[in-house]
Amino acid sequence: MYTKMIQNKPYFKHKDFALYLGDSIGLMGQMEPESVDMIFADPPYNLSNGGFTVHAGRRAKVDKGDWDKSKGFKDDYDFHYAWLEACHRVLKPEGTLWVSGTYHSIYQCGHAIQALGYHILNDIAWFKPNASPNLSCRYFTASHESLIWARKEKKAKHHFDYRTMKEGEWPEDSIKRPMKQMRSVWAIGTPKPEEKKFGKHPTQKPLALLNRVVLASTKRGDLVLDPFTGSSTTGIAATQSQRTFIGLDTEGKYLDLSIMRIKDILQ
Repeated sequence: MYTKMIQNKPYFKHKDFALYLGDSIGLMGQMEPESVDMIFADPPYNLSNGGFTVHAGRRAKVDKGDWDKSKGFKDDYDFHYAWLEACHRVLKPEGTLWVSGTYHSIYQCGHAIQALGYHILNDIAWFKPNASPNLSCRYFTASHESLIWARKEKKAKHHFDYRTMKEGEWPEDSIKRPMKQMRSVWAIGTPKPEEKKFGKHPTQKPLALLNRVVLASTKRGDLVLDPFTGSSTTGIAATQSQRTFIGLDTEGKYLDLSIMRIKDILQ
């Protein structure tokens, strides 16, 4: 039923998992208003500026692709506002939105989120214990990303699985204490080697992070949307937790990677 929301033919579909190739704003424009329970978005960080980082112990260019290059402050902000506005239209009143980013993008997203009338619930610091070192030795080593969690309407009642967050087992997180409330700093390493066995997306998120997001903010059977799905870690977490998933992306090569990953867990 949910695939009928989008007129375009799915790039891939298997039961409650569907991928679409194309511009996320246009594709979301085809969807029914107030039809989505939760959105996780990892938009371009706009940091591919010719700099360098460390990958696998070696110096590597920060060049993820044209989609990650800044077009200037105003154009970058207008882009974030436009896709967040499209998300606002398709979210249910009680639906929630997660946005991940670094300082290159998260503050623009946060401003647009508030300008569009979302109600911010939390900002999460995702601490990476195994973050890459800083090559220039002129800055603090970047070892976290920020996640904003927001509800569409301030007066609506969103879903939060407090009990699972408090009482669940979270062995990957050195900060979480058994039977204590889940706090807003999460210590989760970057994707494990087995999560990249078919290839990797340059901003791929660890499955442990998305498992937590999905379990915290959705119920079984809910519709989860990722407008920048990449290698579809969100979709894998959603599928493994019996949620319905729609992923959108402009890059066919990453959707192909998504297909290999989802077929692997469905075997």
